[in-house]
Amino acid sequence: MADMAWEVKCREEDMKQRALENERHAIDDARRSVDEKAEQLKVLANQSALFAGFSMVVLVESNIPNDVNGVLLTIFGGTTACVIALMLVSSLNATYMLVAILRYDCVNRDVPFDEFWRKRCEPDWKLALRAFSYGVPLFMVVVALVAWVTFWESPTFYISASVVTAIALAVTIFWFGSTERKWGGFLRRSDGRILTRGLSRHTMRGPSAGSSKSAQQQRQQHESSSDTIGKRNNDDDAESAVESLDISSFAIGHLTSSESKMPKR
Repeated sequence: MADMAWEVKCREEDMKQRALENERHAIDDARRSVDEKAEQLKVLANQSALFAGFSMVVLVESNIPNDVNGVLLTIFGGTTACVIALMLVSSLNATYMLVAILRYDCVNRDVPFDEFWRKRCEPDWKLALRAFSYGVPLFMVVVALVAWVTFWESPTFYISASVVTAIALAVTIFWFGSTERKWGGFLRRSDGRILTRGLSRHTMRGPSAGSSKSAQQQRQQHESSSDTIGKRNNDDDAESAVESLDISSFAIGHLTSSESKMPKR
């Protein structure tokens, strides 16, 4: 009876210790999620504020000639104001969300952080990203327009303004064709993630063949020993560990049907 009571007591203490460790891991996971989102929001807020500041400086400090075309000046002022407005929307949304998630209680967790982010923050996060993605190409339009405005009285007006416009146009095309196309949808998607896949067995045949040959030599040398089975298991574990550590590519977004059927290593 004393032994049974001691075992029951030890089991209860073990269960309490496990519950305490699980709670500690849950708190660490919540804090890690908060820190991850906070870093993302800080980057977005800082970059948006920089673009808004640059646009304000361009609007205030530009040397505008007296005889500049009125339509050109109107387009220049309206485009600059749009850039400032979009970047302010992005920066303010990111700042407010940053303050909100830093107030999240990682200890009590009345609402899981994933649910809190999905219901309260994710729409504003998408709005901030869209405002930033629209403001960047408009900023390049401002760069092109400021050249036409400031070089208005220059003898080489058309050549100088055309060079600046061509550079701004090239950067805008690169933004839409590469950066925004590759990362915009991924960052705005709630289930976007980066996955790693191990190399296929076909590409691993070379190293596997060498390791299996060495394993056969060991089995021949120690055929009569009693630990042959243990060494075979160790060889198999080493081969599976090598396969699991090799990374072949990155997959972004949802798992395909063929990937979802692949056995997990």
